[in-house]
Amino acid sequence: MTVNRVGLVVHGGRAEAVAAARAVRAWCAEHAVGCADIDVWQEGARHSALEEVEAAGDPDLIVTLGGDGTFLRGARLAAEHDALVLGVDLGRLGFLTEVPVPDVRAALDAVRDGRITVERRMLLTMRASCRLEVPAQMEALVKYGRGPMLPPPRVRTECEAGNEWGVALNVTALNDVVVEKLTRDRQVSVGVYLAGRLLASYSADALLVATPTGSTAYSFAAGGPVVSPRTEGLIFTPVAPHMVFNRSVVAAPDEPIALRVLERSGQAAVSIDGQLRGVLSPGDWIGVYAAPRPLKAVRLGPTDFYGRLRERMNLTDAPAALADGEAAPLWPVTTPPPGDLAHLALPLAPTSADGPGHS
Repeated sequence: MTVNRVGLVVHGGRAEAVAAARAVRAWCAEHAVGCADIDVWQEGARHSALEEVEAAGDPDLIVTLGGDGTFLRGARLAAEHDALVLGVDLGRLGFLTEVPVPDVRAALDAVRDGRITVERRMLLTMRASCRLEVPAQMEALVKYGRGPMLPPPRVRTECEAGNEWGVALNVTALNDVVVEKLTRDRQVSVGVYLAGRLLASYSADALLVATPTGSTAYSFAAGGPVVSPRTEGLIFTPVAPHMVFNRSVVAAPDEPIALRVLERSGQAAVSIDGQLRGVLSPGDWIGVYAAPRPLKAVRLGPTDFYGRLRERMNLTDAPAALADGEAAPLWPVTTPPPGDLAHLALPLAPTSADGPGHS
């Protein structure tokens, strides 16, 4: 494929990320490809995805150099411009990044030559009963506790009025949208609606809606299911609810999940992919639903999601399972499986208009 311009999102606090960024810039110079750093921190103040992408000259490939947090920032930029995103792995528990640092130049060669697949990951977007805002008195606390925050999301002007429900916000989330309590001594009370029907009213520390990609993030820590990123669906998970029913619910992609802050609840914070974006008061609500366009992530070969799950989560075999026999065999995803397990192998991704091997 043609790569005309690359945007770099670099974890500046890690020396290996800075060194890898130099390798990317050198590759771009050798191949007459434009390259721009996207300074998402902007000297302590976060800017919108549109501002960041425009400042970088509308790249058609975003390269992230860091862990999953850096990848999430790059994904937000790529989704804004419908660009490809390639994650270079420098993290400790990465499920999103693809390429080890030593292979970054080879990865860029593969992108240029079209020797890649494009993995489409479902994204979330939102509607709300009002514009999201962060009270001024919270800014100092958030800056001290979490670092610089993103500004409240813009309203999609083409959807602000008319027959559509609520206010459409210019938001994309790759992992999750979270409504959580603001103070330690008071839970948030929220009515949860799936596909327009009330599921239940919860009193909890937080309530979240995750993508399959985000199922291994906050939702997993809260006891939610692990879901293959190849699927599509919205995963609702309550966090420390004061009720017997504490299970996750997985909804279809066309079944929005709405969260309404109840009358006697305290205020609730809204976080998108871990970044505070606004505060809701009693009576306010948000609706979370599948975004119309997916994220397009660069993959250089078969994605071994379950092997990565076993490795990242340090899964071990149950002693009872091994007491009277041998451990189950492992085989790399890049090699043919044993003959007696060949029927379990995933089929090859179908070709599409995007080019050979794209899915």
